[in-house]
Amino acid sequence: MKGALTARGVIWISVYLLVVLAPLFALLLGDHPPARPFWVEFSAAIGYAGLSIMGLQFGLTARFRFVTSPWGEDVIYHFHRQLSLVALLLVLAHPALLFMLRPERMAALNIFTASWRARWGNFSAYALLLLTATALWRVRFRLRYEAWHVSHIILAIIAIVAGLIHTVSFGFYLRAPVKAYLWVVLGVAWLSLFVYTRVVRPAFLLRRPYRIAAVRPERGDSVTLSLRADGHRGFRFSPGQFAWLSTRSPFQITGHPFSLASSAERRDGTVDLTIRNLGDFTATLATVPAGQRVWLDGPYGAFTPGDAADLHVLIAGGIGITPMMCMLRTLADRGDRRRLVLLYANGDWDGVTFREELDDMAGRVALTVVHILEDPPAGWTGETGRLSEDILRRHVPAPFAGHEYFICGPGPMMDAAERILAGLDVPVPKVHTERYAFA
Repeated sequence: MKGALTARGVIWISVYLLVVLAPLFALLLGDHPPARPFWVEFSAAIGYAGLSIMGLQFGLTARFRFVTSPWGEDVIYHFHRQLSLVALLLVLAHPALLFMLRPERMAALNIFTASWRARWGNFSAYALLLLTATALWRVRFRLRYEAWHVSHIILAIIAIVAGLIHTVSFGFYLRAPVKAYLWVVLGVAWLSLFVYTRVVRPAFLLRRPYRIAAVRPERGDSVTLSLRADGHRGFRFSPGQFAWLSTRSPFQITGHPFSLASSAERRDGTVDLTIRNLGDFTATLATVPAGQRVWLDGPYGAFTPGDAADLHVLIAGGIGITPMMCMLRTLADRGDRRRLVLLYANGDWDGVTFREELDDMAGRVALTVVHILEDPPAGWTGETGRLSEDILRRHVPAPFAGHEYFICGPGPMMDAAERILAGLDVPVPKVHTERYAFA
Protein backbone atom coordinates (compact mmCIF):
# COMPACT_ATOMS: atom_id res chain seq x y z
CA MET A 1 0.00 0.00 0.00
CA LYS A 2 2.85 2.36 0.82
CA GLY A 3 4.36 1.78 -2.58
CA ALA A 4 1.07 2.63 -4.28
CA LEU A 5 0.78 5.84 -2.31
CA THR A 6 4.35 6.81 -3.16
CA ALA A 7 3.70 6.21 -6.86
CA ARG A 8 0.58 8.39 -6.71
CA GLY A 9 2.56 11.09 -4.96
CA VAL A 10 5.23 11.08 -7.68
CA ILE A 11 2.55 11.27 -10.36
CA TRP A 12 0.84 14.25 -8.75
CA ILE A 13 4.11 16.10 -8.19
CA SER A 14 4.95 15.55 -11.87
CA VAL A 15 1.53 16.83 -12.93
CA TYR A 16 1.96 19.89 -10.71
CA LEU A 17 5.35 20.74 -12.20
CA LEU A 18 4.02 20.22 -15.71
CA VAL A 19 1.11 22.63 -15.13
CA VAL A 20 3.40 25.26 -13.54
CA LEU A 21 5.84 25.09 -16.46
CA ALA A 22 3.24 24.71 -19.22
CA PRO A 23 3.02 28.48 -19.92
CA LEU A 24 6.80 28.59 -20.40
CA PHE A 25 6.71 25.67 -22.82
CA ALA A 26 3.86 27.29 -24.71
CA LEU A 27 5.97 30.38 -25.31
CA LEU A 28 8.36 28.26 -27.35
CA LEU A 29 5.65 27.45 -29.87
CA GLY A 30 5.18 29.40 -33.09
CA ASP A 31 7.01 32.60 -33.96
CA HIS A 32 9.37 34.12 -31.40
CA PRO A 33 9.87 37.82 -30.65
CA PRO A 34 13.36 39.33 -31.03
CA ALA A 35 15.87 37.92 -28.54
CA ARG A 36 16.71 39.99 -25.47
CA PRO A 37 19.56 39.75 -22.93
CA PHE A 38 19.57 36.53 -20.88
CA TRP A 39 18.67 38.14 -17.54
CA VAL A 40 15.72 39.95 -19.11
CA GLU A 41 14.45 36.64 -20.49
CA PHE A 42 15.10 34.92 -17.16
CA SER A 43 13.18 37.66 -15.33
CA ALA A 44 10.16 37.09 -17.55
CA ALA A 45 10.38 33.32 -17.10
CA ILE A 46 10.36 33.43 -13.30
CA GLY A 47 7.52 35.96 -13.40
CA TYR A 48 5.44 33.52 -15.44
CA ALA A 49 6.34 30.65 -13.09
CA GLY A 50 5.44 32.73 -10.01
CA LEU A 51 2.04 33.58 -11.45
CA SER A 52 1.39 29.93 -12.32
CA ILE A 53 2.19 28.87 -8.76
CA MET A 54 -0.12 31.57 -7.40
CA GLY A 55 -3.01 30.37 -9.53
CA LEU A 56 -2.55 26.72 -8.62
CA GLN A 57 -2.79 27.60 -4.94
CA PHE A 58 -6.57 27.55 -5.42
CA GLY A 59 -6.26 23.92 -6.47
CA LEU A 60 -4.21 22.93 -3.42
CA THR A 61 -6.90 24.23 -1.06
CA ALA A 62 -9.86 22.83 -3.04
CA ARG A 63 -9.87 19.62 -0.90
CA PHE A 64 -9.80 17.18 -3.78
CA ARG A 65 -9.47 13.82 -2.02
CA PHE A 66 -7.78 12.13 -4.98
CA VAL A 67 -5.03 14.75 -4.72
CA THR A 68 -4.63 14.93 -0.93
CA SER A 69 -4.90 11.22 -0.10
CA PRO A 70 -1.22 10.30 -0.73
CA TRP A 71 -0.08 12.79 1.95
CA GLY A 72 -3.02 14.03 4.02
CA GLU A 73 -4.77 17.37 4.12
CA ASP A 74 -2.40 18.92 6.67
CA VAL A 75 0.66 18.20 4.52
CA ILE A 76 -1.05 19.75 1.49
CA TYR A 77 -1.88 22.91 3.45
CA HIS A 78 1.69 23.25 4.70
CA PHE A 79 2.91 22.67 1.14
CA HIS A 80 0.50 25.43 0.06
CA ARG A 81 2.04 27.74 2.62
CA GLN A 82 5.62 27.04 1.53
CA LEU A 83 4.72 27.48 -2.13
CA SER A 84 3.29 30.89 -1.30
CA LEU A 85 6.78 31.89 -0.20
CA VAL A 86 8.25 30.47 -3.41
CA ALA A 87 5.71 32.39 -5.50
CA LEU A 88 6.47 35.59 -3.58
CA LEU A 89 10.21 35.22 -4.15
CA LEU A 90 9.71 34.61 -7.87
CA VAL A 91 7.30 37.51 -8.27
CA LEU A 92 9.65 39.90 -6.45
CA ALA A 93 12.74 38.60 -8.26
CA HIS A 94 11.06 39.33 -11.61
CA PRO A 95 11.20 43.17 -11.31
CA ALA A 96 14.32 43.08 -9.12
CA LEU A 97 16.37 41.65 -11.99
CA LEU A 98 15.02 44.29 -14.35
CA PHE A 99 15.87 47.04 -11.87
CA MET A 100 19.42 45.74 -11.53
CA LEU A 101 19.87 45.87 -15.28
CA ARG A 102 18.33 49.34 -15.62
CA PRO A 103 17.90 51.17 -12.28
CA GLU A 104 15.75 53.87 -13.91
CA ARG A 105 13.00 51.26 -14.19
CA MET A 106 12.44 51.55 -10.44
CA ALA A 107 10.20 54.50 -11.24
CA ALA A 108 7.59 51.87 -12.11
CA LEU A 109 7.17 51.17 -8.38
CA ASN A 110 5.32 54.47 -7.98
CA ILE A 111 1.71 53.52 -8.59
CA PHE A 112 0.78 57.18 -9.21
CA THR A 113 3.23 57.79 -12.07
CA ALA A 114 3.79 54.27 -13.45
CA SER A 115 2.13 53.09 -16.63
CA TRP A 116 -1.19 51.35 -16.20
CA ARG A 117 0.40 48.04 -17.15
CA ALA A 118 3.07 48.42 -14.46
CA ARG A 119 0.42 49.42 -11.91
CA TRP A 120 -1.29 46.06 -12.29
CA GLY A 121 2.03 44.38 -11.57
CA ASN A 122 2.39 46.57 -8.47
CA PHE A 123 -1.09 45.67 -7.27
CA SER A 124 -0.31 41.97 -7.69
CA ALA A 125 3.03 42.15 -5.86
CA TYR A 126 1.75 44.32 -3.02
CA ALA A 127 -1.29 42.08 -2.50
CA LEU A 128 0.95 39.01 -2.42
CA LEU A 129 3.30 40.70 0.06
CA LEU A 130 0.42 41.58 2.37
CA LEU A 131 -1.11 38.12 1.99
CA THR A 132 2.15 36.42 2.93
CA ALA A 133 2.91 38.74 5.86
CA THR A 134 -0.51 38.26 7.44
CA ALA A 135 -0.28 34.49 6.96
CA LEU A 136 3.15 34.24 8.59
CA TRP A 137 2.46 36.62 11.45
CA ARG A 138 -1.32 36.36 11.95
CA VAL A 139 -0.93 35.62 15.66
CA ARG A 140 1.61 38.40 16.13
CA PHE A 141 -0.74 40.85 14.39
CA ARG A 142 -3.58 39.57 16.64
CA LEU A 143 -5.85 38.90 13.70
CA ARG A 144 -8.90 36.78 14.41
CA TYR A 145 -8.77 33.64 12.29
CA GLU A 146 -12.11 34.33 10.59
CA ALA A 147 -11.16 37.93 9.68
CA TRP A 148 -7.76 36.81 8.45
CA HIS A 149 -9.32 34.07 6.31
CA VAL A 150 -11.61 36.54 4.52
CA SER A 151 -8.74 38.96 3.87
CA HIS A 152 -6.54 36.09 2.70
CA ILE A 153 -9.04 35.10 0.01
CA ILE A 154 -9.58 38.70 -1.14
CA LEU A 155 -5.84 39.38 -1.37
CA ALA A 156 -5.29 36.13 -3.28
CA ILE A 157 -7.90 37.06 -5.88
CA ILE A 158 -6.42 40.56 -6.26
CA ALA A 159 -2.90 39.17 -6.63
CA ILE A 160 -3.89 36.68 -9.33
CA VAL A 161 -6.27 38.90 -11.34
CA ALA A 162 -3.84 41.84 -11.27
CA GLY A 163 -0.97 39.54 -12.21
CA LEU A 164 -2.92 38.17 -15.17
CA ILE A 165 -3.77 41.66 -16.44
CA HIS A 166 -0.14 42.71 -16.06
CA THR A 167 1.09 39.62 -17.94
CA VAL A 168 -1.35 39.86 -20.84
CA SER A 169 -1.07 43.65 -21.20
CA PHE A 170 2.72 43.66 -21.58
CA GLY A 171 2.43 40.74 -23.97
CA PHE A 172 5.98 40.73 -25.35
CA TYR A 173 5.75 36.95 -25.68
CA LEU A 174 2.00 36.89 -26.23
CA ARG A 175 1.66 38.66 -29.56
CA ALA A 176 0.29 35.47 -31.07
CA PRO A 177 -3.37 35.40 -29.99
CA VAL A 178 -3.21 31.72 -29.02
CA LYS A 179 -0.53 32.48 -26.42
CA ALA A 180 -2.55 35.32 -24.91
CA TYR A 181 -5.62 33.09 -24.86
CA LEU A 182 -3.62 30.50 -22.92
CA TRP A 183 -3.29 32.88 -19.99
CA VAL A 184 -6.95 33.79 -20.20
CA VAL A 185 -7.85 30.09 -20.10
CA LEU A 186 -5.51 29.56 -17.13
CA GLY A 187 -7.10 32.49 -15.32
CA VAL A 188 -10.58 31.11 -15.90
CA ALA A 189 -9.44 27.67 -14.70
CA TRP A 190 -7.93 29.08 -11.50
CA LEU A 191 -11.00 31.12 -10.68
CA SER A 192 -13.16 28.09 -11.49
CA LEU A 193 -11.33 26.22 -8.73
CA PHE A 194 -12.27 29.03 -6.38
CA VAL A 195 -15.92 28.89 -7.50
CA TYR A 196 -15.95 25.14 -6.98
CA THR A 197 -14.55 25.48 -3.48
CA ARG A 198 -16.80 28.33 -2.39
CA VAL A 199 -20.02 27.68 -4.32
CA VAL A 200 -20.33 24.22 -5.89
CA ARG A 201 -19.18 22.04 -3.00
CA PRO A 202 -21.09 24.07 -0.36
CA ALA A 203 -24.22 23.74 -2.50
CA PHE A 204 -23.78 19.97 -2.39
CA LEU A 205 -23.25 20.04 1.38
CA LEU A 206 -26.35 22.18 1.84
CA ARG A 207 -28.44 19.12 0.96
CA ARG A 208 -26.61 16.93 3.51
CA PRO A 209 -26.97 18.64 6.89
CA TYR A 210 -26.46 17.23 10.37
CA ARG A 211 -28.28 17.92 13.63
CA ILE A 212 -26.72 18.27 17.07
CA ALA A 213 -28.00 15.19 18.86
CA ALA A 214 -26.19 15.80 22.16
CA VAL A 215 -23.46 17.90 23.76
CA ARG A 216 -21.44 16.07 26.42
CA PRO A 217 -18.84 17.69 28.65
CA GLU A 218 -15.47 15.93 28.84
CA ARG A 219 -12.40 16.24 31.00
CA GLY A 220 -9.80 18.77 29.90
CA ASP A 221 -12.27 21.62 29.25
CA SER A 222 -13.59 19.75 26.22
CA VAL A 223 -16.98 18.81 24.85
CA THR A 224 -18.18 16.02 22.57
CA LEU A 225 -20.69 16.99 19.89
CA SER A 226 -22.75 14.05 18.74
CA LEU A 227 -24.03 14.79 15.23
CA ARG A 228 -26.80 12.88 13.48
CA ALA A 229 -27.21 12.90 9.69
CA ASP A 230 -30.42 14.76 8.78
CA GLY A 231 -32.20 13.22 5.79
CA HIS A 232 -29.26 11.16 4.53
CA ARG A 233 -27.02 8.28 5.65
CA GLY A 234 -23.95 10.33 6.52
CA PHE A 235 -20.52 9.38 5.28
CA ARG A 236 -18.14 6.50 5.83
CA PHE A 237 -14.66 7.27 7.12
CA SER A 238 -11.43 5.60 8.16
CA PRO A 239 -10.17 5.78 11.75
CA GLY A 240 -8.04 8.89 12.29
CA GLN A 241 -9.69 11.06 9.65
CA PHE A 242 -11.28 14.48 10.22
CA ALA A 243 -14.00 16.76 8.85
CA TRP A 244 -14.58 20.51 8.50
CA LEU A 245 -17.42 21.80 10.68
CA SER A 246 -19.62 24.76 9.73
CA THR A 247 -22.26 25.86 12.21
CA ARG A 248 -23.98 28.69 10.33
CA SER A 249 -23.98 27.65 6.67
CA PRO A 250 -21.87 25.52 4.34
CA PHE A 251 -21.26 28.75 2.40
CA GLN A 252 -19.55 30.47 5.32
CA ILE A 253 -15.97 31.42 4.51
CA THR A 254 -14.33 29.68 7.45
CA GLY A 255 -14.85 26.05 8.36
CA HIS A 256 -13.01 24.44 11.27
CA PRO A 257 -11.26 21.04 11.08
CA PHE A 258 -11.89 18.52 13.86
CA SER A 259 -10.97 14.86 14.20
CA LEU A 260 -13.77 12.32 14.10
CA ALA A 261 -13.80 10.71 17.54
CA SER A 262 -16.39 7.96 17.11
CA SER A 263 -15.83 4.46 15.79
CA ALA A 264 -15.62 4.13 12.02
CA GLU A 265 -17.73 0.98 12.42
CA ARG A 266 -20.78 2.95 13.56
CA ARG A 267 -23.61 2.61 11.06
CA ASP A 268 -26.38 4.74 12.59
CA GLY A 269 -25.58 7.97 10.72
CA THR A 270 -24.01 9.69 13.74
CA VAL A 271 -20.47 10.89 14.30
CA ASP A 272 -18.79 12.42 17.35
CA LEU A 273 -16.41 15.37 17.47
CA THR A 274 -14.53 15.99 20.72
CA ILE A 275 -13.29 19.59 20.88
CA ARG A 276 -11.25 21.46 23.47
CA ASN A 277 -12.06 25.05 24.43
CA LEU A 278 -9.11 27.03 23.05
CA GLY A 279 -10.76 30.42 23.44
CA ASP A 280 -11.83 31.06 19.84
CA PHE A 281 -14.61 29.42 17.83
CA THR A 282 -14.26 26.36 20.06
CA ALA A 283 -15.43 28.36 23.09
CA THR A 284 -18.92 28.64 21.56
CA LEU A 285 -19.50 24.94 21.05
CA ALA A 286 -20.32 24.04 24.65
CA THR A 287 -23.50 26.12 24.36
CA VAL A 288 -24.66 24.87 20.96
CA PRO A 289 -28.26 23.72 21.49
CA ALA A 290 -29.40 20.22 20.67
CA GLY A 291 -31.26 20.15 17.38
CA GLN A 292 -29.21 22.90 15.72
CA ARG A 293 -28.39 22.24 12.10
CA VAL A 294 -24.69 22.07 11.16
CA TRP A 295 -22.67 20.82 8.19
CA LEU A 296 -19.69 18.48 7.91
CA ASP A 297 -17.35 18.40 4.93
CA GLY A 298 -15.43 15.17 5.08
CA PRO A 299 -13.86 12.82 5.57
CA TYR A 300 -10.27 13.94 4.94
CA GLY A 301 -6.81 12.91 6.04
CA ALA A 302 -4.40 9.99 5.72
CA PHE A 303 -3.75 9.58 9.46
CA THR A 304 -4.95 5.98 9.42
CA PRO A 305 -3.30 2.82 10.80
CA GLY A 306 -2.39 0.06 8.38
CA ASP A 307 -1.81 -3.63 8.99
CA ALA A 308 1.91 -4.11 8.27
CA ALA A 309 3.56 -3.14 11.58
CA ASP A 310 3.92 -5.49 14.54
CA LEU A 311 3.15 -2.65 16.95
CA HIS A 312 1.38 0.69 16.62
CA VAL A 313 2.66 3.46 18.89
CA LEU A 314 0.18 6.31 19.47
CA ILE A 315 1.73 9.54 20.79
CA ALA A 316 -0.84 12.12 21.87
CA GLY A 317 -0.82 15.41 23.70
CA GLY A 318 -3.93 17.07 25.11
CA ILE A 319 -6.84 17.05 22.70
CA GLY A 320 -4.58 15.25 20.20
CA ILE A 321 -6.05 12.12 21.78
CA THR A 322 -9.18 12.52 19.63
CA PRO A 323 -8.02 10.73 16.45
CA MET A 324 -6.39 8.08 18.67
CA MET A 325 -9.76 7.42 20.33
CA CYS A 326 -11.31 7.00 16.90
CA MET A 327 -8.66 4.38 16.12
CA LEU A 328 -9.08 2.59 19.45
CA ARG A 329 -12.87 2.55 19.30
CA THR A 330 -12.78 1.27 15.73
CA LEU A 331 -10.28 -1.49 16.51
CA ALA A 332 -12.33 -2.49 19.56
CA ASP A 333 -15.51 -2.74 17.49
CA ARG A 334 -13.66 -4.84 14.92
CA GLY A 335 -12.22 -7.17 17.55
CA ASP A 336 -8.73 -6.28 16.34
CA ARG A 337 -6.09 -7.46 18.84
CA ARG A 338 -2.98 -5.87 17.35
CA ARG A 339 -0.50 -4.53 19.93
CA LEU A 340 -0.86 -0.86 20.82
CA VAL A 341 1.07 1.51 23.07
CA LEU A 342 -0.41 4.93 23.86
CA LEU A 343 1.95 7.62 25.21
CA TYR A 344 -0.45 10.35 26.38
CA ALA A 345 0.98 13.68 27.64
CA ASN A 346 -1.11 16.14 29.65
CA GLY A 347 -0.67 18.95 32.13
CA ASP A 348 -2.46 17.36 35.09
CA TRP A 349 -4.47 14.26 35.99
CA ASP A 350 -7.86 15.95 36.13
CA GLY A 351 -7.42 17.29 32.58
CA VAL A 352 -6.85 13.88 30.95
CA THR A 353 -9.62 13.66 28.36
CA PHE A 354 -11.18 10.18 28.02
CA ARG A 355 -9.29 9.03 31.14
CA GLU A 356 -11.93 6.58 32.33
CA GLU A 357 -12.67 5.19 28.88
CA LEU A 358 -8.97 4.55 28.29
CA ASP A 359 -8.89 2.50 31.49
CA ASP A 360 -11.80 0.41 30.20
CA MET A 361 -10.34 0.17 26.69
CA ALA A 362 -7.50 -2.07 27.85
CA GLY A 363 -9.99 -4.93 28.13
CA ARG A 364 -11.22 -4.53 24.56
CA VAL A 365 -7.93 -4.07 22.67
CA ALA A 366 -4.31 -5.05 23.32
CA LEU A 367 -3.50 -1.59 24.66
CA THR A 368 -0.85 -0.28 27.04
CA VAL A 369 -1.58 3.27 28.23
CA VAL A 370 1.29 5.42 29.52
CA HIS A 371 0.27 8.75 31.03
CA ILE A 372 2.86 11.54 31.13
CA LEU A 373 1.99 14.45 33.44
CA GLU A 374 3.75 17.79 33.79
CA ASP A 375 2.00 18.54 37.09
CA PRO A 376 1.28 15.13 38.69
CA PRO A 377 -0.84 14.72 41.84
CA ALA A 378 0.66 13.66 45.18
CA GLY A 379 1.68 10.03 45.18
CA TRP A 380 1.87 9.79 41.39
CA THR A 381 4.11 6.88 40.32
CA GLY A 382 3.81 7.24 36.56
CA GLU A 383 5.85 9.22 34.07
CA THR A 384 6.35 12.94 34.69
CA GLY A 385 7.59 15.94 32.75
CA ARG A 386 7.45 15.87 29.00
CA LEU A 387 7.82 13.20 26.38
CA SER A 388 11.46 12.14 26.11
CA GLU A 389 13.55 9.45 24.50
CA ASP A 390 14.01 7.77 27.88
CA ILE A 391 10.24 7.53 28.38
CA LEU A 392 9.75 6.10 24.92
CA ARG A 393 12.54 3.55 25.42
CA ARG A 394 10.98 2.40 28.70
CA HIS A 395 7.61 1.60 27.17
CA VAL A 396 8.21 0.83 23.49
CA PRO A 397 10.17 -2.36 22.75
CA ALA A 398 13.04 -2.42 20.28
CA PRO A 399 13.58 -2.57 17.37
CA PHE A 400 11.99 0.86 17.07
CA ALA A 401 12.19 0.94 13.28
CA GLY A 402 9.71 -1.94 13.03
CA HIS A 403 6.75 -0.05 14.49
CA GLU A 404 4.28 2.47 13.07
CA TYR A 405 4.01 5.79 14.95
CA PHE A 406 1.04 8.17 15.02
CA ILE A 407 1.58 11.62 16.55
CA CYS A 408 -1.02 14.31 17.26
CA GLY A 409 -1.00 17.16 19.76
CA PRO A 410 0.51 20.60 20.35
CA GLY A 411 3.16 21.63 17.85
CA PRO A 412 6.14 21.62 20.26
CA MET A 413 5.26 18.12 21.48
CA MET A 414 4.95 16.84 17.92
CA ASP A 415 8.28 18.40 16.97
CA ALA A 416 9.92 16.75 19.99
CA ALA A 417 8.39 13.36 19.13
CA GLU A 418 9.63 13.57 15.55
CA ARG A 419 13.15 14.46 16.74
CA ILE A 420 13.15 11.52 19.16
CA LEU A 421 12.06 9.07 16.48
CA ALA A 422 14.60 10.44 14.01
CA GLY A 423 17.31 9.91 16.66
CA LEU A 424 16.17 6.30 16.98
CA ASP A 425 16.53 5.82 13.19
CA VAL A 426 12.81 5.28 12.64
CA PRO A 427 12.18 5.58 8.87
CA VAL A 428 10.20 8.66 7.91
CA PRO A 429 7.42 6.65 6.14
CA LYS A 430 6.65 4.97 9.47
CA VAL A 431 5.99 8.28 11.26
CA HIS A 432 2.50 9.72 10.69
CA THR A 433 1.44 13.12 11.99
CA GLU A 434 -1.73 15.19 12.04
CA ARG A 435 -1.32 18.94 12.44
CA TYR A 436 -4.31 21.28 12.43
CA ALA A 437 -2.42 24.60 12.44
CA PHE A 438 -3.26 25.17 8.77
CA ALA A 439 -2.62 28.92 9.00
